[in-house]
Amino acid sequence: MLRPLENRVILDISKDKKEETTSSGIILTGDSSKEEPIYGVVVAVGPGRTLDNGEVVKIGVTEGDKVVYNSFTGTEVDYEGKSYLIVPAQDILAVVE
Repeated sequence: MLRPLENRVILDISKDKKEETTSSGIILTGDSSKEEPIYGVVVAVGPGRTLDNGEVVKIGVTEGDKVVYNSFTGTEVDYEGKSYLIVPAQDILAVVE
């Protein structure tokens, strides 16, 4: 499994690759057919950010949280057939409850 370092979080961003067909018969793939909210599920959380005095500031999300994250952030990684995104904790905007 992937293990994030410092203040990074790993999100599962695997999407259903559903195809949609318009009324005129054009096939639209899942990624390009419509704009979707930017959601991910937290699968791993790093230990947190270390301050200059050595104190560790923990990250405010836990494994299993569904979150909304900033567009154009992180590094996408394919691992064991799934798509993951490694993002800095500050790029997570909200937890979906």
